[in-house]
Amino acid sequence: MDMRIRNGRVLLPDGDMRQTDIIVADGVIQEVGDSLTGSANGGKSIDARGKLILPGIVDLHGDGFERHIMPRAGVSFSRALGLLDTDRTMTANGITTAFHGLTCSWEPGLRSREAAHAFLADFKAVRDRLGCDTRLHLRFETYNLPALDEVESWILDGTVDMLAFNDHIDAMFSNLDRYSKMSGYLDRTGLNRESFINLITEIKERAAAVPEGIRRLAAAAAERNLPMASHDDPDPATRSWYNKLGCAISEFPLDEPTARSARELGDAVILGAPNALRGKSHINRLMARDAIRMNLCDALTSDYFYPSLLQAAFALSRDKVCPFPDAWRLVSSGPARAAGMTDRGDIEPGKRADLVLVDDSDPALPFAALTLRQGTPVFSANGLGM
Repeated sequence: MDMRIRNGRVLLPDGDMRQTDIIVADGVIQEVGDSLTGSANGGKSIDARGKLILPGIVDLHGDGFERHIMPRAGVSFSRALGLLDTDRTMTANGITTAFHGLTCSWEPGLRSREAAHAFLADFKAVRDRLGCDTRLHLRFETYNLPALDEVESWILDGTVDMLAFNDHIDAMFSNLDRYSKMSGYLDRTGLNRESFINLITEIKERAAAVPEGIRRLAAAAAERNLPMASHDDPDPATRSWYNKLGCAISEFPLDEPTARSARELGDAVILGAPNALRGKSHINRLMARDAIRMNLCDALTSDYFYPSLLQAAFALSRDKVCPFPDAWRLVSSGPARAAGMTDRGDIEPGKRADLVLVDDSDPALPFAALTLRQGTPVFSANGLGM
């Protein structure tokens, strides 16, 4: 859709915020400025007066869709319905590119091999109907060694868009006597306590073979030039090991030394927007706001709550953690660069017209008034731009 967006306060790549116009044609930003020479070829004209015009949000890690599929323990709905509902939630919160974090685990139930197959089938069926540019972030549980052949084939045939290495075994063992955590594992897997403990004890015996499995999948991902992340890096040595495999994203490092090590290696540090919005980690790990103040965070992700990305950027500015342009980079150009996506994340000629018009008239609760993917409205509040 061709259009001219007029009178908005546009966030430019240099951090300047200027009231100006944007011309979009063929899904791409053609011109930005006050004296535009082009036209929108008879397309729409949108008056964005009073609104911010920001680069669309890029979400590298979101598994909130699991709650759209299983909103209550033991109660599941159609994955296709869950994906469509998730899409509406994302676009209504300014997310224009999203990597769904599908966990491929040794667990039965929600994160099982069977569940992954069902998800992939339904994702393929509805993908063309999604407003958000939605991709697959495969979260591979590193002890899931029987799945290596299959996961490698998914990487090589283009099914996977981003690969993350997850290892939750030790954390799960430490939580076996915590009712809140254990009940979550049992609800997710459908096992009773004794069966779950027996299973995880058996799985842990695979430890010696895990590093070779990681190397194998990392080599396949490198062959496809896929972005790779290691999840919950516990220490600098672990981050360094993954870095040597070509895994250049540290996703949720547990502490400052590990995040600092990633930065020294030239790797991207990804933290949770819910952490940044709330001002604390829900599991007492590295505080996103502290990392941002120390320049140890390159991007924020929705993790388990999609609205947190837009809201966190405004909260970081409001609470003087960092200037707003820097905060918005954490949800737009920062994650785009981490994933190697050079065609989005900034408002400048030649980039995709992935944009969000934000109504910030209530500073405490800004909201997306219009979300555009390649110049096409995918969400509108009160009919703006439709």
